[in-house]
Amino acid sequence: MTILFNILVFLHVVGAAMIVGYWIATMRTPTVHPRQRDGAFLQLLTGIAMMGILPFLPDKDPNYAKLGIKFVIAIVVAVLAVIGSRKVKKGEPVSTGLAHGVGGLALVNIAIATIWQ
Repeated sequence: MTILFNILVFLHVVGAAMIVGYWIATMRTPTVHPRQRDGAFLQLLTGIAMMGILPFLPDKDPNYAKLGIKFVIAIVVAVLAVIGSRKVKKGEPVSTGLAHGVGGLALVNIAIATIWQ
């Protein structure tokens, strides 16, 4: 189980890198890249899978309040990423607030994951 959990953590970090990396790359002309949507879904799926595995790991003591807050933020990021990527696909402009909402909230989620013990 530990190996599976570590693989999920790796994929979770890759999803975060996809969201924040594209956000930083498009900072001058804010938009939502379709890979940000993919990263958001990757984060959601791996996060849910990790929460399901946590009770079976003997050395883990999950903080469910922290995980719940991260889950809500991840859902908001995914919804905003879907809205933004649909606008891009239709050729419509993506508002600066929407673009920064995707990247900024993902960054907040990373901060919660790393700072909150």
